[in-house]
Amino acid sequence: MALRTGFLAFVEHTGVDAHTARSAGLTDGFRLFAAAEELGYDTGWVRVRHLEPYLSAPLPFLAAVGQRTERLLLGTGVVPIRYENPARLAEEAATTDLLTGGRLQLGLSAGYSFAEGLFGPVFGRTELPFDEEVEQRLRRFLDAVRGTPLGVADARHPHAAEGTPLTAQPLSPTLPDRISYGAGRLATAARTGSLGIGLQLSTLNSEITELSFEDYQARQIAAYREARRAVDGVDGSVTIGRMILPILRPSDREDYAFLLDRDAQRQRDNGAPGAPPLHFGRVHAGDPDEIVAALTADAALQAAEELVVVLPFDHRPEVAQRIVETVARTVLPGLHEALRAAPAA
Repeated sequence: MALRTGFLAFVEHTGVDAHTARSAGLTDGFRLFAAAEELGYDTGWVRVRHLEPYLSAPLPFLAAVGQRTERLLLGTGVVPIRYENPARLAEEAATTDLLTGGRLQLGLSAGYSFAEGLFGPVFGRTELPFDEEVEQRLRRFLDAVRGTPLGVADARHPHAAEGTPLTAQPLSPTLPDRISYGAGRLATAARTGSLGIGLQLSTLNSEITELSFEDYQARQIAAYREARRAVDGVDGSVTIGRMILPILRPSDREDYAFLLDRDAQRQRDNGAPGAPPLHFGRVHAGDPDEIVAALTADAALQAAEELVVVLPFDHRPEVAQRIVETVARTVLPGLHEALRAAPAA
């Protein structure tokens, strides 16, 4: 089994120098992506956040990273489609893809349904229920990025004859093959397959069942594959996020104390009476060989095309850089070897 490897980072746009008009946070992001390419990662993914100190406009950042790297694929995890203009996003995504030589991996999601009352007025009110608005915008975007005509030229169009079908411009021919959607539920995974796009699974499921976290995600993948084959006869592509913290020295436990404590609390809360219906995957922390063994036994990861190392938020840039480096040096070689040695499914 050949498994691609990526990382998912919170890149800040903080530390703005009023004289140079540069952001220290964005510069730290450039360094992280360049270092990850040197370490052999296949994909660098960025979180997308609105009204927070983290990237709200990932495509300009990834276009700039593309000029500083040569082969690293560049992804979004994930753009909340509810708060996007579908046609404009199609234009910007295609432009970014062309600027980076076809390296964009565009991940989408619904958005912040729990906070629609806050974000809706900011990014555009709708009379539709949240899920219907998401569905409408997602399908408009997919039509636009695939070259479906968005309108017809009339006599006022300066560059096309009247009656000419008009598509989003530019179009990047292979970009539609590199679009994916983040799913937390079984039904969403199946719907993603029916749309003919890739699937992203993270460290959070938004449904509690009798299954383990990993087994539930394996079921999501199976539902996605079945729906995808029914559409275009292919298996599609799945990325899986896992938080991995190799503990190599005492200071690592100090740096990761918040993450380890939060993980312990979340594992206690999973499925507990009165807790939100959210199922958090565990943090893989400790000895690298033990981490390799746990990941090798991960039923969902066995069925995926890419492992994404999920980096923490609100930590110093050097902590994220150290995780990327230590995982690359102490976990990934053993994981690739174990997967190569595993019997075929």
